[in-house]
Amino acid sequence: MTAPADSHSWVVANQEYLSAALAIVRAVLEARAGEPRRSKDLGADTPADAARKQLERVRSSMLVPPALEVLSDLFELSPFERDLLVLVAGIELSSSFAGLCAKAQGEPTRSHPTFSLALSVLDDPHWSAVTASGPLRRWRLLEVESGSSLTTSVLRIDERILCFLTGIDHLDERLLAFVRAVEPVEDLVPSHAQHAERIAALWGEQGPESAWPAVQLVGDDPSEKRAIAQTVASRLGLRLFVASAELLPQAPHEAEALLRLWVRESVLSRGAILLEVDGLEGAEGARVATVAHFVERCRSPLFWSTRARKRFAARAVVTIDVERPLADERVALWRSVLQDKAQQLNGAVEEVAAHFNLTSSAIRAASIAARAISTAGDQKEAAAAALWMACRSESRDRLDELAQRIVANTSWEDLVVPPTTLELLREMVVHLRQRRRVYEEWGFAHKGSRGLGISALFSGSSGTGKTMAAEVIANALNLDLYRVDLSQTVSKYIGETEKNLKRVFDAAEGGGALLLFDEADALFGRRSEVKDSHDRYSNIEVSYLLQRMEEYRGLAILTTNFKDAIDSAFLRRLRFVIPFPFPDVSQRALIWRQVFPRGTPLEGLDYEKLARLNVAGGNIRNVAVFAAFLAADRAEPVRMSHLVRAARVELQKLERTPTEAEIGGWS
Repeated sequence: MTAPADSHSWVVANQEYLSAALAIVRAVLEARAGEPRRSKDLGADTPADAARKQLERVRSSMLVPPALEVLSDLFELSPFERDLLVLVAGIELSSSFAGLCAKAQGEPTRSHPTFSLALSVLDDPHWSAVTASGPLRRWRLLEVESGSSLTTSVLRIDERILCFLTGIDHLDERLLAFVRAVEPVEDLVPSHAQHAERIAALWGEQGPESAWPAVQLVGDDPSEKRAIAQTVASRLGLRLFVASAELLPQAPHEAEALLRLWVRESVLSRGAILLEVDGLEGAEGARVATVAHFVERCRSPLFWSTRARKRFAARAVVTIDVERPLADERVALWRSVLQDKAQQLNGAVEEVAAHFNLTSSAIRAASIAARAISTAGDQKEAAAAALWMACRSESRDRLDELAQRIVANTSWEDLVVPPTTLELLREMVVHLRQRRRVYEEWGFAHKGSRGLGISALFSGSSGTGKTMAAEVIANALNLDLYRVDLSQTVSKYIGETEKNLKRVFDAAEGGGALLLFDEADALFGRRSEVKDSHDRYSNIEVSYLLQRMEEYRGLAILTTNFKDAIDSAFLRRLRFVIPFPFPDVSQRALIWRQVFPRGTPLEGLDYEKLARLNVAGGNIRNVAVFAAFLAADRAEPVRMSHLVRAARVELQKLERTPTEAEIGGWS
């Protein structure tokens, strides 16, 4: 119930009205108990007549209806049911009711109201008021305590209903663990405001609130969907509450009790509910059935929030796809939240808006860090860098749960690869740096999203620098690098691989991180001629991955040790295919010269001899680290003698024995 503008005067009048209603029922009990009263002030009126006149006087002075009248209208109570509710409330509100109930029932121990008492003393009694399907019991306005019979059992008024009658409006405490009120939101970006206007207009045209179609909000960010739902609720004079589908009880009787409590609450407070089912991917059938039961039977304004479209029930549903703010909306929002700082950041706002596809809430959160940094003088560059880093941080939350973030500290100088490979890698960086100009300013993005993603295949044996190259690119672009192990992502269950890949790409979309899909052979190596259904689904999984790579705003890299196992049709869909050949002697010598950090003490190392060890760069690093531990334990600089021992250990892992040509003369 919405409080009137002059809430204090309404509360006083409501109390007077409730007191008059109690006086009417009290007079009836007194008459039944044989205690009729007269007063000089009453004249010829009976106490009940005088109370009814007082009730009418108070009601005529009230611009907003009293709570008892509102409650009766909301739940369509008959006059008898209304008086019965007042009778039961009287036990809590008036000390005289207990004694009168005992006298009226002729038993001193029965100082409580019962259906039997109500049927015998109140006007227009009817048996349907006693049944479980009647509004008093169905909506738990009254509670029937266990007893020998229904008509003689003790009746109690529900605490939430008693508070409502007295003018105290609060959420039922039994719902506190399940729902929470949504705080007012900032202004929506224009595209989201259009969604809110559409829903509000639709609901406003549909008659009773209980008949409004449910609204399914589909998108990857719960905060955006919550903001839209809250805006709709505000425009229609509703209070929005949000609930997690994971908290719904699965026991049928508990689920039904909770549902009735919520529907009752929605009626009392004009509440709408946003059921968040985003976390139900992969949930068991029983959990999904519980949600479906709630959705189908919930007769209140209902949204549900999900990352992928779902059908829970046969009831009417309107689906709204909630995309992240558009590029120009992000720029406008950044300028709004940064205020005067935006002008001082010299184009950094446009740059982060173009690269980071953040939600409205993430933009507001990232702006807090940027506003705290000075933009005066030579601090402008630092402020722009801080803004960029704040955006990187805001885009990590979901992706950190799905992939391994690699801290990229390596530079171009650390990478030892052939000139042709190095040239291709640098051209990849050019594509990433200039994509906004080419796609947005020059209009390529308006021709469609397909093929706009920058995808690559790094092929070469283990340890040839594929992961290091990805680190170098991430460091050069000041972006996060995440490794996704495809051998762990691929599932034997049909459809699960695509779901796993979708979660990764959806989570990465906001920050345009570099995605390194390791062990691509686990997926591509399964592709062959379609001989059975398993081959067909393997091809579907590969096609889905390539499709998402083509549409991804960042850089997606596949690594493989066996390029020949990948179909040429798939290779044509990748923008870059870059070989990482096994390093030759001169390249291995350069790797040896660079592998030790500057702070490592060295003595007598012969890099030409070390280069004869026929291993890849990754193995060289392992040998160097092992030798460094041997030397540190002996408090010595790293020498050839330490390296020969480390080399033997490393080759053991490769099931090889070093030859004399490889390590001869090392000691």
